[in-house]
Amino acid sequence: MKRLFVLVALIFPLALSAQTRLSETVAADFSNRVAHHYTLKNDSITGYIAEQLTRSGAGGLDIDSTMFNLKNDLPALDAALKYLYQYSDCNRQRFIANLRGMNLQTNSVFPLATYTANKYKNDTKALLEDKSDFLKTYTGPVTGKQAPAAVAQATSTTDNTATATTTAGTGETTAAGTTATTEGAAISAPPVADTRNWEVKPLFQVRTPEQLVDMFGKDNVTQRDAIDLAGTKEGEAYVIYPDTDDELEVQFDGENGNILTFSHFPSRWKSPYGIKAGDPLAKLIKVNGRPFRINGFEWTNGGLVSDWQGGALEGKNVVIQLKANNTGDPKTYDQVTGDKTIRSDLPVLKKLDIIIQSVAFKSN
Repeated sequence: MKRLFVLVALIFPLALSAQTRLSETVAADFSNRVAHHYTLKNDSITGYIAEQLTRSGAGGLDIDSTMFNLKNDLPALDAALKYLYQYSDCNRQRFIANLRGMNLQTNSVFPLATYTANKYKNDTKALLEDKSDFLKTYTGPVTGKQAPAAVAQATSTTDNTATATTTAGTGETTAAGTTATTEGAAISAPPVADTRNWEVKPLFQVRTPEQLVDMFGKDNVTQRDAIDLAGTKEGEAYVIYPDTDDELEVQFDGENGNILTFSHFPSRWKSPYGIKAGDPLAKLIKVNGRPFRINGFEWTNGGLVSDWQGGALEGKNVVIQLKANNTGDPKTYDQVTGDKTIRSDLPVLKKLDIIIQSVAFKSN
């Protein structure tokens, strides 16, 4: 027994270290994948990270050099992971899916996910609030940059982009900042004089991306990997108004119908049953007409509604993932995490400020 205690005493610090530090190999893998994706045009993940690094100052004076060499700037690498976690709505499963989407090595994904989730677990609310503010002025990814060896060729473009980004990030109301914001809005957001019908029902009848482009304009529709709410890649999807509060993902399934997914809030779309991302758990219980069951958080399919318990949403092809905004008290949060299902009327859920993180509707 004494030997067992000694063994545990030796192993425990190592296990804790594995959760709070990254190996050089894992850090280099993440750095290399970020660098590669930063060379791709309109890459939503690295574009988001680069803009947040620029606004926060964590990217230094030359954001392009930083993005191509994160492994040699560990504070910037940490910040990049934080903003990718924020981009993933501080959801571990979605964070893992995004890492996989960047084609990281399999043995890098979970160490990165564990490290990042542990490091920023008490910052969830602040990160989401910051993301909401950020998206109000974010005009979309500026990527497709050249690697350092050819950076001279892209100097003028980089300088212009950095100037516009810095002005917008500081919130100054100079002519340059106003122009940059206005031009960006014309590309990625609805017109100011908006007469559009925000009803989503017509979108269930669309069958091709060309129809989406005809409806919303080519600058307001982009293609991405389709990631279901469990974090699994499911082919391709088309996103209307990407990287705005009104972002809506459309996945085509032939004559079987379409899947519409909302993960941003607030949103102007008039969604079925009046259910939107950001709605509180109490509203969802009211719409269903009775309590339902939820998969334990921080686990496989964590936060997904697993059984509507015969309520109004039973069999209606509605898939919902919930999240906890208030996870600061581990003892409270641990009651609803892990490999189990829980009732939606469990009293502890009220303390955790549960909201809808994402909701997907499939046409019948």
